[in-house]
Amino acid sequence: MNDRDRLVELLRERSLEFGDFVLASGARSDFYIDVRRTTMHAEGQALVGRLGLAAIRAAGLAPQSVGGLTMGADPVSYAIAHASWLAGDPVNAFSVRKQAKGHGKGRRIEGTFEAGQKVVVIEDTITSGGSALEACAAVREEGGVVLSVLAVVDRESGGREAIEATGVPLITLVGIRELLKR
Repeated sequence: MNDRDRLVELLRERSLEFGDFVLASGARSDFYIDVRRTTMHAEGQALVGRLGLAAIRAAGLAPQSVGGLTMGADPVSYAIAHASWLAGDPVNAFSVRKQAKGHGKGRRIEGTFEAGQKVVVIEDTITSGGSALEACAAVREEGGVVLSVLAVVDRESGGREAIEATGVPLITLVGIRELLKR
């Protein structure tokens, strides 16, 4: 089994649940995908790191850093950074807070991010695209250049269109239709 097929299998086993759920957007859904249950799993993290890095490179991108809104983006970003180090082609990671902290340096973006850097914004799940767009805005406000957004799962609910309408391409590892196939 290749890495992608195994990731799909892990997402089905660990992250996909059926029932009645209210999503962050306020919409109701008969399924919920908690990607963190896979990206914080040792095997899932290794798979996401390799596949995320490969997808970034296949898109012809050479970001200096990857990151997004804490907490969903964090394990994905760290996994990609780790995989890049092992591959001998380092890409660093950062986290975007929902709001700047009120102490210390008062930063909203933590980690290796610096103004002028080219980055890929990371998201675990894309639904409406709102979280990814918020992270993109934070990066731009701090002087960064957003090359693309990478999501582990696209719920195929309009997020791609919302993100791409801003001129930012979206790369996804898995679409929800594939996860829902049994």
